This record gives sequence, structure tokens and C-alpha cells, in this order.
Amino acid sequence: MATVNAAIVAMAKAFADRGVTDGVQVNSVLPGPVMTNRRRTYMEKYAPAHGMTLEEALEKFPAEVGITRYGNPEDIAELMAFVLSPAGRWMVGSTLRMDGGEIKGV
Repeated sequence: MATVNAAIVAMAKAFADRGVTDGVQVNSVLPGPVMTNRRRTYMEKYAPAHGMTLEEALEKFPAEVGITRYGNPEDIAELMAFVLSPAGRWMVGSTLRMDGGEIKGV
């Protein structure tokens, strides 16, 4: 997944450079563990591979990655609403992590 994220960031930065001259705002968002159908399907495979029930895996995973809870799609939607709002109009070429603190960094 890190390779895919790095490619997304690199592509967004290249588009942002071009977007500045064309007046187009380009940013990227890297969400962390958001509880979607895709995440649940992943956890359905993760649980037996780690000797747990699905319920145990769903409960333990956040603490194992250093977060208090899974994100929900609305968390990401609210970030996107800000980026696309007039308040975010000067944000160009940024990479925004929204992961509940899973990746510690600036």
C-alpha cells in the first residue's frame, strides 16, 4: 500500500505543478483505516489468518495501529468539503493524511 500511496502523491504533485499554471487546484488525501465494505472484507481475511474471530480483529486492530477508532466515510467527506470550499482555495499541491494518528508525522 505504501507504494501505491507514494505513486498517488507523486502524480498529484506533478498535476499540481501543472495546475498552478492552468488555475486548477490539485491536492491528495491519504485516508487511514476507514470502516467501509472494503475494510470489512479485508478484516474478514485478516482475522482467521491471525487466529481471531472477526469481532476480535475489529476490536483489536485500532489499538494495534495506534488509533482510538476506525474512521468513517463522513470523516473523509468533511475533509474533502473543506479542501473544496473557499477556505481551502489557497491549498495546492498538499498531501493530507487523515488517519486518526496512525502515521506520526508533520
